[in-house]
Amino acid sequence: MKKLSYLFLALTATWLISCTAPPADTSAGGMTLKDYFAPHEPGMQSGGVKVIPIKTRAGDFNVWTQRIGNNPKMKVLLLHGGPGATHEYFECVSSFFPREGIEFIYYDQLGSGNSDHPEGKGDLLWENDRFVEEVEQVRTALGLNKDNFYLLGSSWGGILALEYALKYQQNLKGLIITNMMSSAPLYAKYAEEVLGPQMDPAVLKEIKDIEAKGDFENPRYMELLMPNFYTKHLLRLPLEQWPDAVNRSFAKMNQKVYVTMQGPSEFGISGKLEKWDVSARLPEITVPTLTIGATHDTMDPKHMEWMSTQVKNGQFLLCPNGSHLCMWDDQQVWMDGVMNFMKEVDKGGVK
Repeated sequence: MKKLSYLFLALTATWLISCTAPPADTSAGGMTLKDYFAPHEPGMQSGGVKVIPIKTRAGDFNVWTQRIGNNPKMKVLLLHGGPGATHEYFECVSSFFPREGIEFIYYDQLGSGNSDHPEGKGDLLWENDRFVEEVEQVRTALGLNKDNFYLLGSSWGGILALEYALKYQQNLKGLIITNMMSSAPLYAKYAEEVLGPQMDPAVLKEIKDIEAKGDFENPRYMELLMPNFYTKHLLRLPLEQWPDAVNRSFAKMNQKVYVTMQGPSEFGISGKLEKWDVSARLPEITVPTLTIGATHDTMDPKHMEWMSTQVKNGQFLLCPNGSHLCMWDDQQVWMDGVMNFMKEVDKGGVK
């Protein structure tokens, strides 16, 4: 009888301990924090930073990346816009992705941010095809593959992501295009016919006069664009409230890359991308794809929704209060939409 009493007490103690002990930390999407933040490589740790050598027709260069987290099934490479901006305006994802166990990779494209800035070789380097091959070399170096690799492109990064998918979608698990149309001519038309008329006619005329003269260095140009265009369609916040990460990214913009490809005007595209259009090729994309538009964007949200119907396995997310940088000004909608898409694909909900 005494033995049974001891056994009862032992079982009771075990039960009490199991009820009162803190649960295993699985805040990172079912992973323990120890697993999520485990080193990717042995040896001295660098905070996830990896400088990757790439080969081009113009020579060999280095591009900068930084991995945050460790998830063998969900790794998203972030393609910034510009062209010529930096990864920094994506820093907001670090407040959201880790809680879902999503591994994410900051990346400065060649000519941007912490990566090499080649001089005098633009004709060989600032081309869509060359950027696509750069992304492929980065993918290989980071060990990304069809079982874990999500590619997220914002603005110009959306162009790059679409071009990559059209050539290398066999390497992708999922594709996310945020705030980028599939046609530069239609983007220019939207800016000219929809966004322009929303401005004060006198302001629009002065902006057009400056652009007609090619006087883009005139400080008056930005004085007009900031309150009348940028804070309405780029980031819907008073300029003094723009996040530090956004300001840092734009302050480091490589204007040579930007003007070469985008052109100097903020109304449409006039550089090498002027006639870029892959709308007719969207049905070729068969991997699960999310397109994201915003009501106040520089891009037509209806076109973004249409894109989701043209790819084989598409979804659309509208950020009703957002603009071009809706990961900031409609943040919760954008973050929830992106994270839920990746989790759904990971669980097999999107084929």
